[in-house]
Order: sequence, then structure tokens, then C-alpha cells
Amino acid sequence: MLGHLHFLHPWRLLALPPLLAFAAWLASRRARDGAWPRVVEGELLPLLRLGEAGRALSPWPLFAAAWTLAVFALSGPSWQRQASPAYRLPASWVVALDLSPSMEASDVAPSRVARARFAIDDLLSSAHDARVGLVAFAGEAYTVAPLTTDVATVRNLSRALSPRLMPESGNRLSPALEAAARLLGAGRGPDRQVIVLMDGLSDPAQALLTAERLRRKGVIVNIVGVGTRAGAPAPDGKGGFRRDAQGRVVMAHLRPALLQRIAAEGGGRFVLLDQLPRLIADLHAAGEHSVGAAAAAPRVQLATWLDGGIWLLPPLLLCAALLARRGWI
Repeated sequence: MLGHLHFLHPWRLLALPPLLAFAAWLASRRARDGAWPRVVEGELLPLLRLGEAGRALSPWPLFAAAWTLAVFALSGPSWQRQASPAYRLPASWVVALDLSPSMEASDVAPSRVARARFAIDDLLSSAHDARVGLVAFAGEAYTVAPLTTDVATVRNLSRALSPRLMPESGNRLSPALEAAARLLGAGRGPDRQVIVLMDGLSDPAQALLTAERLRRKGVIVNIVGVGTRAGAPAPDGKGGFRRDAQGRVVMAHLRPALLQRIAAEGGGRFVLLDQLPRLIADLHAAGEHSVGAAAAAPRVQLATWLDGGIWLLPPLLLCAALLARRGWI
């Protein structure tokens, strides 16, 4: 250990000689009576002294020790190294949330959109060091959050999303996939995933083409189906329910076969809402596979010297506590 001992900031040691010289000067100046001999006759001074026993100990060596410890701590004594990868490419996930009026259906309690927000919470909690973006879509797609490692901010933004916020109704998946691809285009890496939470779509042909195009670019499209096959009355976004030409209430059914086909074209998986843990496990497995493939190439490691100045803080604090003795200064 002593053979590797060195200082990360050795120039700070230049402060030590002036500080020690200052402590020595203060000690010599106040060694006995301070400035009293200048104003009191030498024969009278012994008669005026009080509490000689209290001056048996001098604080100045303690001051010098505290200043020495402080300077050595600030100079960064180091004797250990920590190896770390020179660069790590994180995974990139973009979550796309369907905010069409049908997401307010209540076939899954309390509503489809509420359950989708809970699912986003689970996804964000499992993101770890992945960069996460958020897209909301209905008739058009809108970027809510770009790729970021600030998961807490993305979570807060997702909790405020509702179909009532969208300027136009609709259920078009293709613009959402294109918006997600633009976000992922700024995050180059081997593991780029899109996770769509939706209950249906109105542009299946275009969505299939877009999902296939993303897969060719290395972007995987996964879909989480929100809702049930039995469905529920489809809200119209105005507090009522949609009705057909005969005045009957339109039911919003989940069509798993179509969503599964789109996920397959995108190279990903389709799962129902209660199967989300399986999708999360697959996402992490894909990330580990990418890391494993990168590990096959030569890896560059950085050896960083650790600052051991923190170990000097306990004796420095002890000196500071002893210097608080009343009457020493």
C-alpha cells in the first residue's frame, strides 16, 4: 500500500508550510502572557496572574495537527485503484401510450388508461440504467419526454396523461412508431426497444409497414394489449358512449391477433396487460444479450485512483472537538 501511496492533488500541500509557520508564530506570541508585559510592570505581573494550572496545556500543537490533517485530506491521498469500463452503451426504451377515447373503457378496473399508467410505472421501475422516452398518441403522435435517464421525471409526466388532453381523437399507431423511431435515432446502440400500450388501431396496414421498417433499422416493436376480448362500451370522449347508425352502443373489443401480428412484424412480442412481467424479463434478456455480444470484442478498462482523504476526517473531527475547549483561544 505504501508503495502505491501518492497524492491526487499534490500542489495543495504547498499550503502546509505557511499554516504550520502561522501556528508556530501564534504559539510563540501567546506562549506565556500574550501582550500583558507591554502594559503591566514585570514585578506586578506574577501577582495578577490567575489560574496558572489552566495554562499547562497549549492548543497550538492541536491546531497544527488539525491543519495538517485537513491539508493532507484535501490533497487526495490515494493508494487503491478501481477498474471500470471505458464506455458502456445503455439500452434505449421508448414507451408509446395510446390515448384514444376507447382507453377510458372500464373493462379493466378502474379504466384502461389507468391500468396502462400503472404498467408504465412498472416499466420505468425496471429500466435500471436504460434511457427512457415517452410518446402519447391518438389521431397524431406527440413526444412527451425524449430519451433520458431521469426516470422520475418521465414517471411524473406519464401520470398526467389522459385521453381528454389529446387535441383530436383517433387511434393511429403508425405516427407513434415513427415518433419513437426518431427518438431512438438519437440513441445509437444495439438494444433499442419500443413498448406500445394500446387497445386497438385504425391504420393496421400502415402500422404493419412501419413496424417492419423499424425492425430493419434495428428497432424492436413490442405491444402490450390493454383491455379484454369481451370489451366494454366505447366512450366518445364527451362523457357518453359511441353509437352506430342504428343507435346501438359500440363495444370496444381488444383484438389480440392483429396486435400480435404487428409485434411479430416489428421483431418483438405481444403480451396482455397481466403478462407484462414476462415482457420486462425479455427486455432485460435482450439487453444482456447485447452486452454479451459487445463483451466478445476487446474491452477497454479504466483504472481510477480512489481518493482516500475521507479516512482522515475522523481524526480531523476529533481534533476539532478538542479545540472547542473553553478558554484556549
